[in-house]
Amino acid sequence: MAKKLALAVGVVLTAVGVLGFVPGVTSADGLLLGIFEVDTMHNIVHILTGVLALVAAMGSGAYVGLYFKVFGVVYALVAALGLAMGSPILGLISANMADHVLHIALAAVFLYAGFGMKSESAPAMGGMSSNPVM
Repeated sequence: MAKKLALAVGVVLTAVGVLGFVPGVTSADGLLLGIFEVDTMHNIVHILTGVLALVAAMGSGAYVGLYFKVFGVVYALVAALGLAMGSPILGLISANMADHVLHIALAAVFLYAGFGMKSESAPAMGGMSSNPVM
């Protein structure tokens, strides 16, 4: 399940990052789909995190878990900084309230996927005997 989620996240974040550069999809005042405030750095971050999700999805379950743990924390920090400091976040990334809400949602999903989901690489317990061999 986590690998499929990483694949979906990778496709969506990469596409969103690319679409942020497309005139018409992003307005002249920097609103992606007329809702989310983006700029060049914001788009690059989405593309990079999307590509890393795709790379993780092609690797082992451990890489997927690590991706979701790391970027769950990163997106939570970005959301918190954005809410506390406003835009641009750390003087680098333009964002508005819609972005902050989306970053909170992404952080929640990523943190659950990284820390709350069962690992796909863990062996099934059904075939193991509870009686030690002597």
